[in-house]
Amino acid sequence: MPGPSPWSHSRSASVADDIDFEIKGQELQFLEIELDPGESAVAEAGAFVWKDAAIEMTTVFGDGSADQGSGFMGKLLGAGKRLVTGESLFTTVFTHQGRGKARVAFASPTPGAILPIKLSDVGGTLICQKDSFLAAARGVSIGVHFQKRIMTGLFGGEGFIMQKLDGDGWVFVQMGGTLVERELGPGEVLHVDTGCLAAFTQGVDFDLELVRGVRSMFFGGEGAFFARLQGPGKVWIQSLPFSRLAGRMLAAAGGLGGQNRGEGSVLGGLGHFIGGNE
Repeated sequence: MPGPSPWSHSRSASVADDIDFEIKGQELQFLEIELDPGESAVAEAGAFVWKDAAIEMTTVFGDGSADQGSGFMGKLLGAGKRLVTGESLFTTVFTHQGRGKARVAFASPTPGAILPIKLSDVGGTLICQKDSFLAAARGVSIGVHFQKRIMTGLFGGEGFIMQKLDGDGWVFVQMGGTLVERELGPGEVLHVDTGCLAAFTQGVDFDLELVRGVRSMFFGGEGAFFARLQGPGKVWIQSLPFSRLAGRMLAAAGGLGGQNRGEGSVLGGLGHFIGGNE
């Protein structure tokens, strides 16, 4: 029997649209999403590059997902969650209102990689660094993930607050530099620089571990803490977090940024002086 017509799509408020996409480029990537009639994609404000004329663009509070609530307070709460995680109050929704197929493109604002994840393949939830969200099929919820351990919250480098992406559809997150994926077995432990931890699945236990040895802690230039990740689950590591890139640029420009190594460093300005950056 013939399959369903490629020109029709049965949408549900509780299920994210099953979109087609292509990621182009190497270091400076951009994302093309292909929509069937009635399908929608959502993107972070400022990520838009181009679109076919049949795709209409609207701006909404929050992430536009069904579970943020239909009332004003629900929308305000959804927008507030995005603001806490470093995103803007608004999300742009792109909906194909014509016939056939149409495309819309988005780009990451920093050099690196765009990671496509189908949330249903990772248990429905992805936890990632702030500002990571780029685009998604409509229906993906963008929330807040708080580090439950006090030490992790205080010294976790990229912060106490991370993004939590929930749903069953495709989501696209932006990472700095080259991206590496690691699959951790039950009880397997991985140490990662706190800034280089890009994302992980919900089953991974995230904690901090103190660097052993006074010399390594104060003169190694890599910070006082590791991110300690224990499986089971998947972990994504970025080679060049934006904070590190920005620090190097400030140092080269003669600013106060210095070498931003080890976002959990306890030396602060003294570390910059010892490292020859002051």
